[in-house]
Amino acid sequence: MLKIGLISDTHHYLDPRVPEYFDGVDEVWHAGDFGSIAIADDLKKLAPLKGVYGNIDGSDIRSEFPLHQRFQKEGVDVWMTHIGGNPGRYALPIKGSLEEHPPGLFICGHTHILKIARDPDKNNMIYMNPGAAGRHGFHEYRTIVRFGLSNGKVKDVEVINLGKRSEVSFATAK
Repeated sequence: MLKIGLISDTHHYLDPRVPEYFDGVDEVWHAGDFGSIAIADDLKKLAPLKGVYGNIDGSDIRSEFPLHQRFQKEGVDVWMTHIGGNPGRYALPIKGSLEEHPPGLFICGHTHILKIARDPDKNNMIYMNPGAAGRHGFHEYRTIVRFGLSNGKVKDVEVINLGKRSEVSFATAK
C-alpha cells in the first residue's frame, strides 16, 4: 500500500509536528497555497512531493508546481487542484471536465474546510479537502490527512487535528 500525507493551505507556516505525522509516508501531496518555496523544500525532506499552486502562491511555486495534476497511483485516477469547489458546487472552470471524466479521487484545498466525502453524482468519486494546516484564514482548526492507496482503492483515511488556528505549536518534531 502506498501511504500519502496530504496537506494544504500552509500559507508560509509548517507546523513542526508535520514531520512526525508524515513519518513513513511514501509521498507528500500539497493541494496549494504553500506560501513560500521553503515550505515545499521542507516537505521534500519528508518524502517525494507532488503539489499544485494556489491563488496566494508566487512565481517560485508556480514555476515548480502546475495548476492541476492528473495522474494514476496504485490504480487510482487522481486529480489535484487548489480551487475545486465542493460536491454539488464544483468550481466553474473544472465543472465540465469533472462531469465528463470524473477521477476516482478529487483533491483540492482553498476553502480551509476539511471535507472528505463520496460524490454519488460523479461515479462515487471520493472528494478530499484536507482543510488548512496554516495559521492564516478563518478556519478554527488546522488539519492534515493521511491515507493509503492500494489496488484501485483509497484506504485507511486518517484526519489529524493540529490544534486551533490560534494555537501554534513550538514542539520539536522527531
